[in-house]
Amino acid sequence: MATTNELKNGMVLNLDGQLWSVVWFQHHKPGKGGAVVRTKLKNVLSGKVVDKTFNADVKVDTANVDKRQMQYLYNDGESYVFMDSTTYDQIHLGPDIVGDASHFMLDNQDVIVSMHESTPLFIDLPASVELTIEYTEPGVQGDRSSGGTKPARLETGYEIQVPLFITSGEKVKVDTRDGSYLGRA
Repeated sequence: MATTNELKNGMVLNLDGQLWSVVWFQHHKPGKGGAVVRTKLKNVLSGKVVDKTFNADVKVDTANVDKRQMQYLYNDGESYVFMDSTTYDQIHLGPDIVGDASHFMLDNQDVIVSMHESTPLFIDLPASVELTIEYTEPGVQGDRSSGGTKPARLETGYEIQVPLFITSGEKVKVDTRDGSYLGRA
């Protein structure tokens, strides 16, 4: 149990038997009335995002989420295989749990798998990863006032937008939250 004043981003709450992750929160003290805590919550299983307002100092039930360091081994066509770094146990996770993280995972990469009562919930990747550009068209600078972008395919098969000066075979930094180009590695 925790109070709404102790909420933090990433905290997982158990509301009405469902698990919700805190995406954003703000303490608000209006001129009249008591303080409230506005939150944006994401359903861990379905991915649905809702806005919810709590009164300040109200107790909420927090879920016990275990974050385990695991190594991504391979994709067997139907599921993604991960190995626990301490016990060497292997688990198979479906694409619904892995989600968009699959666009940025390479074989033998370390990731964090969040689990609740030994049930895998979601994959946590670092904020950015370094990946190699597998293929991109040569950039042609035209008459434009700002720098342009072009599509580029990463070594994972995912396509992002990169500046015109990036060529095939270069290593780039990619933001894992939105898939945007951050710079050369």
